[in-house]
Amino acid sequence: MHKFSLLVVVAFLSSTFTFAQTTLTLPQASPRATVTQTIGVTEVTVNYGAPGVKNRKVWGNLVPYNQVWRAGANEATTISFSRDVRISQENIPAGTYTLYVLPQDSVNWQLILSKQKGLWGTEGYDSKQDQVRIPMAAQTNDFHETLQYSFNDVQLTSGRLYLRWADKQLPITIRMDTHAQALELIKETMATAKPFDWAVYAQATNYLISQNQDHELALEWINKSLSIEENFYNTWLKAKLLAQKNEYQQALELNKKAQKLGKKDQQTYQAYAKEIENAAILWKEQRYLN
Repeated sequence: MHKFSLLVVVAFLSSTFTFAQTTLTLPQASPRATVTQTIGVTEVTVNYGAPGVKNRKVWGNLVPYNQVWRAGANEATTISFSRDVRISQENIPAGTYTLYVLPQDSVNWQLILSKQKGLWGTEGYDSKQDQVRIPMAAQTNDFHETLQYSFNDVQLTSGRLYLRWADKQLPITIRMDTHAQALELIKETMATAKPFDWAVYAQATNYLISQNQDHELALEWINKSLSIEENFYNTWLKAKLLAQKNEYQQALELNKKAQKLGKKDQQTYQAYAKEIENAAILWKEQRYLN
């Protein structure tokens, strides 16, 4: 009888221990949300808990003025940048930061990016670990029951992150040197490209032509592409590059050569034929205007 009772106790403790290790998946009052946006070649990600208003007064009450706020719910909100960015006049190195907001009144707020990680809300927050504190202006907005982060006005070199909740929104403009970052990525790719990969140099040249920048670098790259394999496409790109530099006579000679090379790859050439042939007409006119 004593042994039986002992076995029952052991079995009960064992089952209790197992239950304690089990985590149920249940609805959350403030579920986690993630929003990611690529701006240029930089990826920006915000991870946050999304609370609801639930008939409460938010600003100056649920979120007191002059107190650091987690800018979400539960675990602290985080923001990640895959490459360096700029907010206002502050340069922010690539990395993950805890995002806080300090509402001072209904309009004057501060955006705080902290180097601390893994915090629960503001517990353990240390202002000495701030990467930046940036003055911001909150705006009156249409009512949002659930706190939301979203991106708008995304362009090649900038985008605007919005924090919206209740009747307020906080616009945060994020900028980056996309051209410099793109060049860095191109050079990284070239460093690992196969020796016979003419296309990577052609693609890089095409990018610089589209930006109308770094012509000498573009010339270096297109000459490298041509040295690996001469075809209608990279010949056409060199013609475009020279025309962009107002060297129309040489551009026309290469245009003619590109059309001739295109006959060897008629199927691929057809996608570019009209553009190449029209450029020849235009450049003949421009040759005499410069």
